[in-house]
Amino acid sequence: MRKNIVAGNWKMNTTLDEGVELANNVNTLLKGKKANCDVIVCVPFTHLTSVNAVLEPELVKMGAENCSEHAKGAYTGEVSASMVKSTGADYVILGHSERRQYFGENNEQLLEKTKQALANDLKPIFCVGEVLEERENGSYNDVVKSQVEALFSLTPEEFSKIVIAYEPVWAIGTGKTATAEQAQDMHAHIRKVIEDKYGKEVADNTSILYGGSCKPSNAKKLFAKPDVDGGLIGGAALKAEDFMGIIEAFG
Repeated sequence: MRKNIVAGNWKMNTTLDEGVELANNVNTLLKGKKANCDVIVCVPFTHLTSVNAVLEPELVKMGAENCSEHAKGAYTGEVSASMVKSTGADYVILGHSERRQYFGENNEQLLEKTKQALANDLKPIFCVGEVLEERENGSYNDVVKSQVEALFSLTPEEFSKIVIAYEPVWAIGTGKTATAEQAQDMHAHIRKVIEDKYGKEVADNTSILYGGSCKPSNAKKLFAKPDVDGGLIGGAALKAEDFMGIIEAFG
């Protein structure tokens, strides 16, 4: 069966020392407790090696926030999937709405990034979601469907290694949150899109996370929905106690 997952996305926050301290705090809070979900922290490139040194892998897995679509070469400033993997990372976030919005990442590029991640034994957390205009004009189901379908040249075996994160872009960092019912409706829609392509078994085993202003105060209600398998957490992941509060929403 699919896994419940709580993944933190630190974004462009924390110095190296602050990041190591935060990772240590998450590690410490999890010790001696049985989390009913997999826990992941996705950290800036500069932090990967140092954070990996302090995390206990049976408690917390580590991921990066992005990787290049290129394997290697003259791409100054880029970081390849093999470089990410060499730090000890298990996961990589791809297609986050901020990457799409600010850096112009498109479906074709994200497919190549996904292939690079899979080729280097990284599990992609692949983000999809609609902006406010698309939510309000009613096109959101089609928008998200097209983003998921960008991966449909992958084999069923390849696709089964991917975690999907649904981000209602209008709810990221705005304090707004999709209702638990809105989240459930979209997660069920995504699962049906996957089922129509890859079959029920692959769809049922795909973890779909909610990624829009998830906090300790609303996590339990969101995670209670049958198709919501956890969260991709932004701001609340920057405080170990808040992050732990979301992990504990799985009881």
